[in-house]
Amino acid sequence: MVLVIVVAVVALLAGLAANRFLRPRLMSDDDAGMAVKDLVGPLLTLTVLLLAFVLVTASGSYGKAEVASRGEARALDQLTEIAEYTPASERERIQADAVCYARAVRAQEWPAMADDGSGSAAPSIWSTDLRHSFRDVEGKPVFGMLIAADNKRSDEREERLTQATASIPSAIFWFLLATLTITVVALAVCLPRRNNRGQLIVLTVITALLTTTLCIIRDVDRPFGGVINVEPTAISEVERQATRDFIAHHEAGDLPCDDDGNRRSA
Repeated sequence: MVLVIVVAVVALLAGLAANRFLRPRLMSDDDAGMAVKDLVGPLLTLTVLLLAFVLVTASGSYGKAEVASRGEARALDQLTEIAEYTPASERERIQADAVCYARAVRAQEWPAMADDGSGSAAPSIWSTDLRHSFRDVEGKPVFGMLIAADNKRSDEREERLTQATASIPSAIFWFLLATLTITVVALAVCLPRRNNRGQLIVLTVITALLTTTLCIIRDVDRPFGGVINVEPTAISEVERQATRDFIAHHEAGDLPCDDDGNRRSA
């Protein structure tokens, strides 16, 4: 970074020196040259390119968050289906833990991600209990299937939590905001002072478009907390199906957790 700054400063100083000492030998007219409006075009282009690049990055993070959420739900659903091939006692525990895990993710971890991008410890309680329940079927053919499904669930959850945090550093966002401000001010300086209604309308539209783009970037960069957010639809559907499978053999009151995924007191 220091090298980039040094090179940029040297280039600026060299350019100013060339303007002062070399230009008089090359051009006789000291007043000829680029006007301010000639420099605004490249500035606007740079701003648009920066916004487009960052928007693609933020959209990629949003897409990964959505894919991870669905992948986690599919893995959990697969785990509950595999549990049907285990003995009754193990099946009850696995399916109950799956229901409680889904409830904890939906009711506690999703709001936590929306708030500050962090996770919750509640789902980990049930994922740990899930792994403990696998010990009772160790050595049986179904054991490997359960481990594979749970590893997939764990990987997808980790990816979901990773994408919950902002992928664009605050420094870059503030740089984009400063660039947008400079661009709009520079465009306004180049407008005529009279009979400028049409130009003012165009400037307003350009400002609105650039501002909307930056707002979309800010919103999409928070996949679980913005206006354009990833809803817990997939995990909620798995919760519904897992609950249905559990109460097919047991009472709903036999679940070891409440509706929010908290462990019931003894």
